[in-house]
Amino acid sequence: MALGKALLSRVSSSSAGWQRRDSEAGGVGGRAEDMEEGGRDGASTAAAAAAAQEEEEERWASILPELLREIVRRVEAGGERWPMRKDVVSCACVCRSWREVTRGVVRPPLETGKITFPSSLKQPGPADTPIRCFIKRNKMSSTFYLYLSLTQTFMDKGKFLLAARRFRRGAHIGYIISLDADDLSQGSNAYVGKLRSDFLGSNFTIYDSRPPYDGAKASSSRASRRFASKQISPQVPAGNFEIGRLSYKFNLLKSRGPRRMHCSLYHPVVVQDSSEEDMLKSKAHSPGMSLVLQNKAPRWHEHLQCWCLNFHGRVTVASVKNFQLVATADSSRPGGIGDDETVLLQFGKVGNDMFTMDYRQPLSAFQAFAICLTSFGTKFACE
Repeated sequence: MALGKALLSRVSSSSAGWQRRDSEAGGVGGRAEDMEEGGRDGASTAAAAAAAQEEEEERWASILPELLREIVRRVEAGGERWPMRKDVVSCACVCRSWREVTRGVVRPPLETGKITFPSSLKQPGPADTPIRCFIKRNKMSSTFYLYLSLTQTFMDKGKFLLAARRFRRGAHIGYIISLDADDLSQGSNAYVGKLRSDFLGSNFTIYDSRPPYDGAKASSSRASRRFASKQISPQVPAGNFEIGRLSYKFNLLKSRGPRRMHCSLYHPVVVQDSSEEDMLKSKAHSPGMSLVLQNKAPRWHEHLQCWCLNFHGRVTVASVKNFQLVATADSSRPGGIGDDETVLLQFGKVGNDMFTMDYRQPLSAFQAFAICLTSFGTKFACE
């Protein structure tokens, strides 16, 4: 472990050196606007900095693969939780060879229950123990922030995962979901997906910024397009891909209890690459099947004289927004997804603007967050 920490300290110093060299190059380049000779000096300095950076990367990449894999394994074993887990991310940021080895060592959330990279947010959670998260709401800015719980209490700061902003377009309500809490726009590189509702706010469509499987086509409707004109960058997808729908059933009789929900999600057929170089690389080759979820029916409590759900201490405030989702009979085993008693997603209130969110396989953090966002706001004739 001492060897891993020593190498990480060298990585940090090297990164600082790269930043200083880039800053120097940028300063010389700025004076090039006024002096041609300064421009030549700036270009030569930038070229020298790039060469030095390339030489530094080659030096890190020259480590024996067996030694490098052992280093990353020790660092990964010592970073069970955040914030220590940032050392694992640092290993993946050194160079391409380090990134490939790190991705091969770090197992997906399905197997470990750990969220490490941004790609983990779109991978299913573990089957046995749910991943515990919480959502903070800012009513003034209509923004919502998803955090990974670091302790068993509701008081920890958590590890930021995703952010969402609610917006209105005509009679429709929508949510933009981003990896960056300060950049909540569809044109951002941090954009990961969106939600869109009908004019009643009782039917929602979930869109992903990435195609869920090979050959998937982006939605052709104007409201779901990501950009109004041309694609701004080859690295930024120019469309939204529908991955699910959720609806709240009407409650015309005004019966007490939680809202009745029905959710249909795209569930891909994934081919896992078991190669040692990249064990996390997976590819969905077909549209897969539809995962159908519904809210778990509450039970009447004779002593309290009300309908109740057992949230196992994770929900402390009664609210119509609270819910638990289970698989329907058609989606339950033998398909391996779950049964009609296993809670795949639960969401509930613990404070004025604080809510807990616990999810497990086959849902990802992104899907669970999108579903929970639909619970905010008034549902006409559904409550």
